[in-house]
Amino acid sequence: MQIQHLTRWVLAVVALSVAAATAGACSGDDAKGPSEGVSNAGDYRGVLVTPPLEKPALTFTDTSGRPYDLVRETEGTVTLLYLGYTHCPDVCPMHMVDLNAVLAKLPGDISAKIKVVFVTVDPERDTPEALGRWLGAFNSSFIGLTPDAPTLARLLYEFGMGEPHRTDLGSGNYAVSHAAYVMAFTPDNLAHTVYPSGVTREDWAHDLTRLVKEGWKPS
Repeated sequence: MQIQHLTRWVLAVVALSVAAATAGACSGDDAKGPSEGVSNAGDYRGVLVTPPLEKPALTFTDTSGRPYDLVRETEGTVTLLYLGYTHCPDVCPMHMVDLNAVLAKLPGDISAKIKVVFVTVDPERDTPEALGRWLGAFNSSFIGLTPDAPTLARLLYEFGMGEPHRTDLGSGNYAVSHAAYVMAFTPDNLAHTVYPSGVTREDWAHDLTRLVKEGWKPS
């Protein structure tokens, strides 16, 4: 797949390099392509994306089996979007555990304006029901979305990510490649920062509080 922004490729490298110390069979995305780049985010503790990522105007299936229009359903919130899969042995559950812990410690008026959205890159195994059970083990408010094949392809294209590839683990099991970072969309429907695996809970709390109270304000 031809990718249009090197920004996405750099993000994948950043995310994978940070995750390497903790990741096992769950690998980062290997997308490639041209871009303007990424950099330190100034007063923010995430990784700055230049240009920012646009929230995809796509409709998925939620864990209740209903259509979920991502832009409409998350309007006005700080939306933490992550692409992964439930059989991931390390990076995916680690992100969910950390986000749950951070949200539990944030003031209620802050956490109420944050939505965590998990989109599976393994829809063959991650049916809406299976995804709902898995996310419910972390936080019942987390939103699980299952795409059909065309929607997943479009999502990956818009984010400049390569198609997920499988690694056979034997006994009918397999690992799926995916990006190892969370995208933080502010109410302008743009993700100016992303958060690789390895970001501390203190850093999450710092940035989320600021993003909710102020939206995106460049340093």
